[in-house]
Amino acid sequence: MNRNRRILFIAAAIFTLIVIFLAVDMARRTTAPWNKRRQLERALPVQPDGTAIDTSAVDMADTSSVNP
Repeated sequence: MNRNRRILFIAAAIFTLIVIFLAVDMARRTTAPWNKRRQLERALPVQPDGTAIDTSAVDMADTSSVNP
């Protein structure tokens, strides 16, 4: 019984280490909810004059080739 118990503890320790490694890896790749605003600021930077990039505006540069 002593040998089986040792095998069980070794397997449990290996499993626990794998779960800890996966949890740390997932935590590094995700953004905490309280940092979402800062992530948006990095993705859409605000200009020094206080204006932000308008992503809802339609690019009208190539509409002259469309015939009404």
